[in-house]
Amino acid sequence: MMTTEREKMTAGEPYQQYDEELQARRTEVRKQLSAINALDDNKEQNRRLAKLLGDSGKNLWIETGVEFDYGYNIHVGDDFYANYRLTLLDTCPITIGDHCYFGPDVGLYTPVHPIDPDQRLADVEMGKPITIGNNCWLGGHVTILPGVTLGNNVVVGAGSVVTKSFGDNVVIVGSPARVIKTVK
Repeated sequence: MMTTEREKMTAGEPYQQYDEELQARRTEVRKQLSAINALDDNKEQNRRLAKLLGDSGKNLWIETGVEFDYGYNIHVGDDFYANYRLTLLDTCPITIGDHCYFGPDVGLYTPVHPIDPDQRLADVEMGKPITIGNNCWLGGHVTILPGVTLGNNVVVGAGSVVTKSFGDNVVIVGSPARVIKTVK
C-alpha cells in the first residue's frame, strides 16, 4: 500500500502535487540545477547531475540547460549524450537505455493532467512512465508524451511529437509521429 504522495506519484497513481515533501524536493532541485547550469566546466556539471539522478551509467554527458522536477525518477544507461536545453519531467520513471543521443530542446514529459475540469480544479495529477530503448537517437525539438515506450534502435526525426509507443528498428517522424522507415 502506497502511503506517501511521492510513492503514489512514482507509481502513476493520483497524487497531490503540492505535498510538502514534493515541493521541497522541487525547490532543492531547482536550486542545484541553477548552480549546475551556470558552471563553465561541463565535466563538473555532469558529475553533479549524476548525483541528482536515480542512477546513470558511465559516460553521462548533458550540455547546459537541463531541467527536471525530482531527478530520482530518472534512470540513464551508459554512453548518453543530450544537447542543449533537455527537459525531463519525471513525476513517473523515465528510463533511457545505453548509447542514446538527444538533440537540442528535447522534452520527455511523464505528468498526466486530467481532462475532467473538476479533477483539474482539485489539483489531481498523475503520470505515466517513459522508456527509451538502447541505441536511440532523438532529433532536435522532439517531444515524448506520457506512457510512451520506444524500442531499441529507434530514430525520431526533429520536431516530432511522439504520442504512442513504437517497437525496435524504426524511424519515426511527424506530429503525431509515425513510422516512415524500418531499419536493419
